[in-house]
Amino acid sequence: MKIFFLLVASLLFSTLMYAHGISEADKQAMIDGGNLRYIWLGATHMLTGYDHLLFLFGVVFFLTTPKDVIKFVSIFTIGHSITLIFATFMGINANYYLIDAVIAISVIYKAFDNNKGFVNYLGVKSPNLLVMVLLFGLIHGFGLSTRLQQLPLGEQNEDMLLRIISFNVGVELGQIIALIFMLAILTQWRKRDSFLRLSKVTNHFLMFVGFMLLLMQLHGYLHTTNEEEFGFNKDAHKHIHMDMQAKQKEYIYDSL
Repeated sequence: MKIFFLLVASLLFSTLMYAHGISEADKQAMIDGGNLRYIWLGATHMLTGYDHLLFLFGVVFFLTTPKDVIKFVSIFTIGHSITLIFATFMGINANYYLIDAVIAISVIYKAFDNNKGFVNYLGVKSPNLLVMVLLFGLIHGFGLSTRLQQLPLGEQNEDMLLRIISFNVGVELGQIIALIFMLAILTQWRKRDSFLRLSKVTNHFLMFVGFMLLLMQLHGYLHTTNEEEFGFNKDAHKHIHMDMQAKQKEYIYDSL
C-alpha cells in the first residue's frame, strides 16, 4: 500500500517537471538524432505521463488473469494509437488543457467504476467497460498528439509519418515498462489481507487524485489569456521549426 502512495506521489511530482509541452532538451534531441530519438521521447513521455499511468493503473487494478490484462490494455493501446497517429498526421488539434481535463475525468471514472459506483450510488448498470476503455484511449491519444505536434515532424509526408509511428512505438514501450511495474506491485499486494480491506479506499484516493488533476487543468485553461494558446499555435510551431534549423546550422558551424 505504501508503495502505491509513493508511486502516485512521484507521478504528481513529475507535473512540476514536465507540465505541458515538450522540453527544450527534447527539442534539441530531435536536432541531434533521428527516429530513435522519437522512440525514446515517446517512451519517456509515457513513463512521466502521470495521468495516462493513473488511468492504466485503474484499468488493471482488479484484473487477475493475463487474458483480461491483454484484452483491456490492447483496446486502450488501439484507441490511443489511432488518435495519436491520425490527429498528428492530419494536424487536428485542440486546447491541451481541455484534453487533459477529460483525461483526468477518465481517471475519476475508472476509480468510480472500480468501486461499483454506478450500481451502489446511481442504481444503474455500469457502461460496457471495453467500450469506455476504447473511448478514453482515443482521448488519451489525442492528448499525446497535442505534445507531438509541438515538434516539427518534417515537410515530407513519409518522413512525418515515420516519426509519428516512431513516437507511438516509444509510447507503447514505455507503457509496457510501466505496466510490468504496476502488475508486479498489484500481484504482491493481492497476496496480503490489506488488498481487500484497502482496495476501496485506494480507488477513492485515485478519484481524489483525478479530481485534483481536473482542477489543475481547468485552472490552467481559465488562466490562458492569449487566445493563440487555445488549440495548437501554428505560428509558434513554425517559429520552433526555424529556431531548430538555426540551432542545427550553428551546431554544424561550431563543429567545423
